[in-house]
Amino acid sequence: MVNFKDLTPPAGGTITIQDGVLNVPDNPVIPFVEGDGTGRDIWRASVRVFDAAVAKCYGGKRKIAWFEVLAGEKAFNKTGEWMPADTLTAFRHYLVGIKGPLTTPIGGGIRSLNVALRQELDLYVCLRPVRWFEGVPSPVKKPQDVDMVIFRENTEDIYAGIEWQAESAEAKKVIAWLQSEMKVKKIRFPETSGIGVKPVSREGSERLIRAAIRYALKFGRKSLHLVHKGNIMKFTEGAFRDWGYGVATREFRADTVTERETWILGNKEKDANISVEDNAKAIEPGYDLMTDEQKAKVRQEVEAGLALWATHGDGKWKRKLLVRDSIADITLQQVLTRAKEFSVLATPNLNGDYLSDALAAQVGGIGIAPGGNINYETGHAIFEATHGTAPKYADLDKVNPGSVILSGCMMLQHLGWTEAAAAIEKSIEKTIAQKRVTYDFARQMDGAKEIKCSEFADALIENL
Repeated sequence: MVNFKDLTPPAGGTITIQDGVLNVPDNPVIPFVEGDGTGRDIWRASVRVFDAAVAKCYGGKRKIAWFEVLAGEKAFNKTGEWMPADTLTAFRHYLVGIKGPLTTPIGGGIRSLNVALRQELDLYVCLRPVRWFEGVPSPVKKPQDVDMVIFRENTEDIYAGIEWQAESAEAKKVIAWLQSEMKVKKIRFPETSGIGVKPVSREGSERLIRAAIRYALKFGRKSLHLVHKGNIMKFTEGAFRDWGYGVATREFRADTVTERETWILGNKEKDANISVEDNAKAIEPGYDLMTDEQKAKVRQEVEAGLALWATHGDGKWKRKLLVRDSIADITLQQVLTRAKEFSVLATPNLNGDYLSDALAAQVGGIGIAPGGNINYETGHAIFEATHGTAPKYADLDKVNPGSVILSGCMMLQHLGWTEAAAAIEKSIEKTIAQKRVTYDFARQMDGAKEIKCSEFADALIENL
């Protein structure tokens, strides 16, 4: 039994995990945080859709026991705490939960309640699927080409919050150590610099990329991009890339092929008698300008690629998961210009933050962008709205509840209740096609009928 200080959970079953597989009862207790600002309107609409879909798909055999827990302004007003201990206890015990947008406290203390939850529960995957629903207004010509899933590392990088304010005693101490002990000479203005630390670990990178590869293989995705800025940050983001290729070729060898391996194998398929040297020249245009040591390294790479011939040659590599890498800045350009080339993307924390919101803009904005924060080993997962609280619209029954509703679809899929998730997604497609939408879409769609947040939920339930 779990003990709560101030909360009383509802009657229901507890989700457990064994050997990486969730055991979900027919009446699971699911903790939820309503959210601040517009979160109140959004949650009231969303929960009705979830319950209706579960009831329709399972004929009453399954039902979620919702358990409200507190965080943000509502928690502070009731308890004097932004994140009561009971809330963390509930998410830890029941494993899977969902939340609306939360206000970040101003001033000292917790930098972000969302980040605090991710770090406390070690929710190392930020999972952000991005797809377009036909009829949704978009600023790009072919939003239908966007069908991507982002695996953003959620616990490391500069989001670890290790930094010191400019001109503080702590910053001066760190700078002095960097200059005297580490012989750093590249801090341009040391007297007025704030200093931050960017931790990127082998373990943190590998578990994120491992989860991304498993997802890609499970759902038949064609490619995985390792998105990084390793050309500049060689020992953090460059290492992320290298560790990613290591996971792919070491743990998933039978199911994956790297981009450079496809070049090596493709060269042999075009010319069965091609020499290792000529193959090396074909994959490295600057081969003749390399040192002997560099040339030897490329030849070793070619030989390793050719050693895959039995399992990957004669075109068999075309049926494998293609693992490749791309620089973060060019990726932000190419997801606009070559969206079809991207499927699953694995990225360090900061890049993933930029990329997720940039992609959301291509398919209608963060108002309908879902998200989940997951630890696949412990089973802990919190699904959440990806937008802010928009307090000026609070309690007006106006905003789009799509982000929380689609996050709920992700949660239902995570539980294995795929029928209910699919039913909601189809209902969203149908409702948008009928042009029954909230104000954010209605103002951009010809002939649309603007409806309230609660009325959008009514329409979804009607169309289930």
